[in-house]
Amino acid sequence: MTQLAPERLPAAVPQPPTRASTGGRRRRPWHRRVPTVALYVALAIMTLAILLPLLWIVLTSFKTDFDAISRPASPIPDPFTVDAYQTLSSGQQPIFRWFLNSLAAGALQTAIILVTASLGAYALARLEFRGKKIVFGMIVSTLLVPPVIFLIPNYLIVESLGWLDTIWAITVPGAAGAFGIFFLRQFFVGLPAEIEEAARLDGASDLRIFLQIVIPLSRPALATLAVLSFLSNWNDFLWPVYVLLSPENLTLQPGLSVLSGAYSTHFGIVMAGAVIASVPVLVLFTLAQRQIVDSVAASGVKG
Repeated sequence: MTQLAPERLPAAVPQPPTRASTGGRRRRPWHRRVPTVALYVALAIMTLAILLPLLWIVLTSFKTDFDAISRPASPIPDPFTVDAYQTLSSGQQPIFRWFLNSLAAGALQTAIILVTASLGAYALARLEFRGKKIVFGMIVSTLLVPPVIFLIPNYLIVESLGWLDTIWAITVPGAAGAFGIFFLRQFFVGLPAEIEEAARLDGASDLRIFLQIVIPLSRPALATLAVLSFLSNWNDFLWPVYVLLSPENLTLQPGLSVLSGAYSTHFGIVMAGAVIASVPVLVLFTLAQRQIVDSVAASGVKG
């Protein structure tokens, strides 16, 4: 057999680098990594912009009044003291009563919104009746009206019902907003109608389909609406000031304003109250963040 001379052997064709030859993963060129690095830098800056004020509030709550107003301001308490929290827990101001009032009002209003908004949204998304588009348009149009416009009409209604200085005054009027209906209606429209049609062929009524099929599928949207509704009531300041007359019946937000005097402000006490007010919000968001992300990923503005 004739053997080829060494100089006539075909040269080895260079192979492109593989993941095995580069340690299992190919590195992108630096100019392609610049947008990713810039994105992470922007996210880090935004995170600091959000967290630094919260951190400043927490640190100020452990300062004395003199240290809180000293210039130049120092973020580290000197001396470190818990006098603000001891003052709040001493009973001089019913801050824990305000805290419980806010929890009760937020929970009650959230429950009312979830029930009424889900029923109204399902009717507008699935049921057919004359004038449905007109009704939905009128509901959505109320979102364009500034909420302060409803201040006097709502006050007159609450006064005529005898609800002044009660929990109903700070829960029922706010539960009549259009956002919950609009939000859930858009989510219901995106649900597959074939599941409901199959259940209807099996003899299920509209109410049973709503309770046993639509509601379980809508847990992410309902959780998101619950968080937004609770936060709206929890952070409300103007309306409780008008309808809550007794100091012990105040909610936390207007109650914290009492801690600021006419001629002096105890910043440590005010910041300690702000820390207490932020705890339920952070806990609620931590528990519901997965549902919120799922709701945003699954929903879209349709029909």
